Amino acid sequence: MSVCRARSLALKGIDAEPVEVEVDVSSGLPGFSIVGLPDAAVQEARERVRVAVTNSGFKFPTKKVVVNLAPANLRKAGAAFDLPIALGILAASGVIPPEKLAGFAVCGELSLDGGLRPVRGALSMAEGARSAGMGAMLMPERNAAEAASGGTPVYGIESLTRAVEFLRGEIEVEVTESEPYDCGPEKDEPCGTPDFSDVAGQAYAKRALEVAAAGGHNVLLSGPPGSGKTMLASRLPGILPPLTLPESIEVTKVYSAAGLSPGEGLIRRRPFRAPHHTISTSGLSGGGSNPRPGEVSLAHNGVLFLDEFPEFGRGTLEVLRQPLEDGVVRIARVAATTSYPARVMLVCSMNPCPCGYAGDAKKRCRCTAGQIERYQARVSGPLLDRLDLFVDVPRPRREELRGDSPGESSAGIRGRVLGARQLQQKRQGGPNSALFGRDLRRECRLGDEAEALLAGAIDRMNLSGRSHDRVLRVARTVADLAGSEGISVEHLAESLSYRRSHLVAV
Repeated sequence: MSVCRARSLALKGIDAEPVEVEVDVSSGLPGFSIVGLPDAAVQEARERVRVAVTNSGFKFPTKKVVVNLAPANLRKAGAAFDLPIALGILAASGVIPPEKLAGFAVCGELSLDGGLRPVRGALSMAEGARSAGMGAMLMPERNAAEAASGGTPVYGIESLTRAVEFLRGEIEVEVTESEPYDCGPEKDEPCGTPDFSDVAGQAYAKRALEVAAAGGHNVLLSGPPGSGKTMLASRLPGILPPLTLPESIEVTKVYSAAGLSPGEGLIRRRPFRAPHHTISTSGLSGGGSNPRPGEVSLAHNGVLFLDEFPEFGRGTLEVLRQPLEDGVVRIARVAATTSYPARVMLVCSMNPCPCGYAGDAKKRCRCTAGQIERYQARVSGPLLDRLDLFVDVPRPRREELRGDSPGESSAGIRGRVLGARQLQQKRQGGPNSALFGRDLRRECRLGDEAEALLAGAIDRMNLSGRSHDRVLRVARTVADLAGSEGISVEHLAESLSYRRSHLVAV
């Protein structure tokens, strides 16, 4: 009897937990079984591994082969266990030294000719290997650049044959080095992104988006068809600050867990996700039999843009309430609960009524009061209460549409946004949208005049406790854009103006 062990990792959410692959090759009727709570993809590894080993020029043992994936109570999903199973069988057969295999964490999907395909969650696995004290990672070459930032030495290989030769010491494979991460604005200036100078007029909406970008606030754009709501939102990525290294690692882990990582190292641009309004609840929040991140997690540390906001299913929208408050999505299943990060900047756009022309100065609205009320009621009050800025986007004037002078470019707006974000990072270590509790009270102190203005606004505008805090956060951002240490009456008045809309009670 010969038992060999290989070490691997199982993806759970965006984290990875260590798994020991135990291989027993013994006398008996020829057979190949895998135990340890494997899913269908892991069970199918029996055929992939058998054919890949044979086509790579090695002899598959004509004995009883049993593979155990420990711990047995952890669900194993995906094809990442192909390579450790194959190497464990070859070690048990005497093809490679078992002690060499023990020095690596191994993952990779095998093709039938013995080549290696990339796997999901490579960066998470590298971080998991470091946390578990595993010496190095052996994985597909196309995953190596991504995993190199995980803090564990990574050896990228392209086939099962090369893996065997490397473990035998017949060839050398260089450790994949992580690329230096520079989040300076001159390195990450968005290229190819639509520019704000293309938008005719809409100075008020542009200012609101500048405030939203500077503090990471949620915003709702409302106006008639063709007023430029989608055009404005699509230009928002061009004024956002670059991802920091910790943010970039988090975003890359989410995309890698979803199988959407580009495989070229860390993602350096803030995500911008714009799902269609027919999206399902699981598509937005995440889920499935083997849970995957949804759109709200794929927009983590970036922008989630919901165009035609009321057209989304009400139940679908309601799943955003908890992530917008906590910054995390928790998907509960019978077997386990999976968590995905979801700190997003939510940007929504909508028409004011079914026909789209309520309040328009040029075109008469054909909707009844009941139709308008029912249309706006598709978005619940608790969800609206989680938005910071309500911006009415009117139809642009003829002079603005035909004017020769372009508006301010994204580069100019981005410079002010970066300056405000740097102030916030230095002062409290994060954007103003993350201010809560005593930190909010400390950073948003008001003078006597501003206090009087806010006291009157609470009664007049019927502000809830959550709305009150959001007004203060936006006022703090307006003050940061102005380079002011304190919040003045002017800063607070601008913040309050962003809650004067037909969508909120005044």
